[in-house]
Parts: sequence; C-alpha cells; structure tokens
Amino acid sequence: MEKNTLKHIWWYTGLSIGLLLLFVVDLLTGAALLPVADVWSALTGSSGVPDYVQAVVLNFRLPKAIAALLAGMALSVSGLQMQTIFRNPLADPYVLGISSGSGFGVALFVLGSGFWGVSSLLWVQNLGMTLAGWMGAFVMLAVITAVSARLRDTMSMLVMGIMVGGAVSALVGVMQYFSEATALKTYVLWTMGSFSAIAPEQLLLMAPAILLGLFGAFVTIKWLNALMLGDNYAQSMGIHIKHTRTLLLLISGLLAGTVTAFCGPIGFIGIAVPHVARMIFGTANHKTLMPATMLIGGSVMLLSDILSQLPLSGGVLPINTITALLGIPVIITIIFRNQRGF
Repeated sequence: MEKNTLKHIWWYTGLSIGLLLLFVVDLLTGAALLPVADVWSALTGSSGVPDYVQAVVLNFRLPKAIAALLAGMALSVSGLQMQTIFRNPLADPYVLGISSGSGFGVALFVLGSGFWGVSSLLWVQNLGMTLAGWMGAFVMLAVITAVSARLRDTMSMLVMGIMVGGAVSALVGVMQYFSEATALKTYVLWTMGSFSAIAPEQLLLMAPAILLGLFGAFVTIKWLNALMLGDNYAQSMGIHIKHTRTLLLLISGLLAGTVTAFCGPIGFIGIAVPHVARMIFGTANHKTLMPATMLIGGSVMLLSDILSQLPLSGGVLPINTITALLGIPVIITIIFRNQRGF
C-alpha cells in the first residue's frame, strides 16, 4: 500500500510539473516569436513591455492556454464519469448527444444569421455562437434527462441519447444544405474545434462553469466508486440510483456542454484520457483517477494546442485533427486490451 502511495505521489508530481511546462510552452508558441523575458514581463505587469507583446500575451495567448487547460480537464473528467455511469469503456462526453445539441444551437445562429438579423460585428457573432451552443447543449441534456427518468437501465438511456443526437445531426445537415457558403464555412470551422476565438470576456463565463462542474465531480467521487461496483452495491450503500445518475449526467453535461459551446466539439480526449490514467496508476478508484485524469487531460490538450501551431503546418491546424491523431492509437489499444473485460 505504501509502495503504491509513493508511486502515485511521484506520478502526481511528474504530471503537475509536465502540465506547468506545457502551459509555459503554449504561452511561448504562436505565429509571432516573443522573447521569454517579454512574455514574463507581460504576465507580471512589469513596465517597459512593448504594447504589441502585452496585447498578444494577455488578450490572446493567456486566455487560449487557460481555455485549453480547462477544456482538457473538463472533457477528461466528463469522459471518466460517462464510462463509469454506463460501465462502457468507449463512452465519451458526447455519447448522449450533447455535441449534437450544441451544434444545432450554433447552426440555428450561424446558418440562420440572415433571418435573425445578427450584427456583423465579430465579437457579437462569437458571443452569439457561444451562447447558442451553450443553450443547445443544455436543451439536449434536459431532454435526455427527462427521458431517462422513464427508462430503467443505462443501456436504454445510451441508445436513446444516440438516437436523439442522430436526429438532431440530421436536422443540422438539412440546414447546411440550404445555407449560404459564408455561413456554412463559419459553421464548419466551428466544428473543427479551436481555442483561438476565446477572448478574456468569454473566459469569464467559461471558467466558472467548468470549475463548478469539476467541483461537483470531486464531490461525487464516492458515488462513482459505488456505481462502479454495480447498482445493487450502490443501493446497499444508501444511494438512490436514478437521482444519482441524473446528477452525474448534469455535471458531465455542464462540463462537456460548456467546452463544446466555447471551443467547438473536441473528440477523443474524453474517451482516451481516463484509460491512460487507469493504465498509469493501475487502479479504478476515482479518488485517485479524478485528479490524475484532470492532470493528464489538461496536459494532452495543451500539447494538442502547441502542436496545432507548429510552423510546419503553415497555419493553425484544427484541434480535432491533433486530438484524433493522439487519441486514436489509445482507443485502438483499449479495444484490444478490453477483450479481457472492462
């Protein structure tokens, strides 16, 4: 026991240091090469920093790095919860159609911008897309939660979420078919995922929502451990199964829905990271997995953001392309490993 505890401490320390280093590298990475001293001076508010450096660091790179960190943590924790709730190793944060609901909200706003009379100001469009995505995600979550109250098992809930998400995606496809080229391009770019559009004002909305969801996830660690051992065991511990699942779904939806609304749908992180945490720490105890998943998820997303901005790409690549390249090998490994069971 002591040996495992010491091993976990070393892993936590190494992951924390790696996370900090990746955050710093992300601040230094971008189209413009900025001296480390100038970046540090801009962050600490020192005098003598060129105005353009301060603007780039404080208005663009710092919000982007914080958004990537929070998004990685949120999607990873949401994925961990979903895999536990459904006892399915391939469940992810968007399994209930949250991504589809958010996409439908953004599609209504972007593809119907002419009908709604949306302002041509960029910040109005960005804020409108974010709020529309947020509302779409939570409307979908409310529908699934209401339906799940009438379902007896998690598999029915899972199938219902997939079906409803598919129907919403079909409606979005119809809207895309009849939309104008400019609006269609805007929507397609949103679906690729990006942290570049996160302004400090948006971060003031995004950060509290994600931090609230992460706090809720830590509070429910005991319930997750009980559900992992089966419904009968959880009931013997005095846990109300339906109420607990509903609360966990709301927390997971808050995390995944917020990330999707602000950054677009980002795949593979929610599936892969919890399994990486399990392989590293060799446990299914959520008391250990929850902080580990947060650290790994934040690190992977920061790494993805860094890789997306490398000069060899000739520009900023969509985050989804990077997370797919990093996550798919992990998922394939999971499939082969789980021939022995989850």
